[in-house]
Amino acid sequence: MGRHSRKGPAPQGADTGAREAAAADRPGTGRRRRGGVQAPVPGADGVRGGHPEHREAGGGWGGPQDWSAGAGPRQRTLAPPATGAAPRIPGPRQEFLEAFDDPGAVRREAGPGGGPPAGAADPAEGAEPPARGGRGRTATGIAAAAVTTVLAVVVAGQVADGGPQEIGAQSAGQERGAEQVRPDRSEGRPTPSEAGTRPSQPAEPPGYEQLMASQFEIDPGLEGSGEFEAVPGADRAPGTGRTVRYRIDVEKGLPLDSSVFARAVQETLNDDRSWSHGGAMTFERISSGEPEFVITLASPGTTGVWCAKSGLDTTVDNVSCDSAATERVMINAFRWARGAETYGPELMLEYRQMLINHEVGHRLGHNHVNCATPGALAPVMQQQTKTLEINGVACRANPWVHPGG
Repeated sequence: MGRHSRKGPAPQGADTGAREAAAADRPGTGRRRRGGVQAPVPGADGVRGGHPEHREAGGGWGGPQDWSAGAGPRQRTLAPPATGAAPRIPGPRQEFLEAFDDPGAVRREAGPGGGPPAGAADPAEGAEPPARGGRGRTATGIAAAAVTTVLAVVVAGQVADGGPQEIGAQSAGQERGAEQVRPDRSEGRPTPSEAGTRPSQPAEPPGYEQLMASQFEIDPGLEGSGEFEAVPGADRAPGTGRTVRYRIDVEKGLPLDSSVFARAVQETLNDDRSWSHGGAMTFERISSGEPEFVITLASPGTTGVWCAKSGLDTTVDNVSCDSAATERVMINAFRWARGAETYGPELMLEYRQMLINHEVGHRLGHNHVNCATPGALAPVMQQQTKTLEINGVACRANPWVHPGG
């Protein structure tokens, strides 16, 4: 019955001594036995963690090595150098010589406990090979060196021939015993040129403020179709006072945004700096029904035709007008698109606000007024498209009826 099946502690005394003596007489099994006392190792330098140091041949430990009699396969002592003898210069390690003489040595598996295979001859005296893992580490180093050499030769040949470099990777895989070589990690990745040609996101269309501050190309002599269409939708009157209803018509075929024009008219007229100041009136845009007047955006040629119906000639300076004999307040599309020299391209928003306030002011019954104080803001009813200086008095551009708010 095994020791683990017996209940209670193992018996002590003479029986224990007899069993140990009998065990000592049995032939060795190659296993280290527990218990007992081992004979001291002659010439040992000490132990580390209960185990003797394992020193390898080749001069790494400061001198040649010798097997101690009765020390066992894992215990060796250093043979003291002969007195007066010249220091021994270590030559090539025997493991390297054997490995190159015996190609199979690099592939032998280590024996039990990390040592060499059972039955292998010692390099020096025919005994068991040196310390644990020595031959295995040497064989691994030789194998790595051989693989590196093969890779260098194959890759150099492929580069010289201009052939595919995958062959070198396959050779390395076969040398390692690999069943399949992984593809190059760069395979399938975009090249720098491809990464730099990603399709760009479409730019967002310009907003209202940007459009109102921009100039647009239009022929100053453009003659349109003469046909109009109302801008659809409506904008309710936001303020108090008398409600003034108007409609917006745009000549067909104009290369201008009618919705931007309609918004500009509504916001300008209902600004407190405009004619609605102090709640005097409020403006409402409609697209059907009966308006008090129609604000019309038309080409220079069509504007001239409708202004002439009221005895006004706008072709001289290519300006706008209030055709009082008709229902239309004419806004010249050329001026709306390009502005005037008096404002310049930097003040397109302000010029358009002035143009609306000035022509609607005529419809509301206001006549031209000129600047009287040098350096002051010009009155909104001054013909600012033509000039900012009247009778030697120069004023500053001003789009508002009540610029102070």
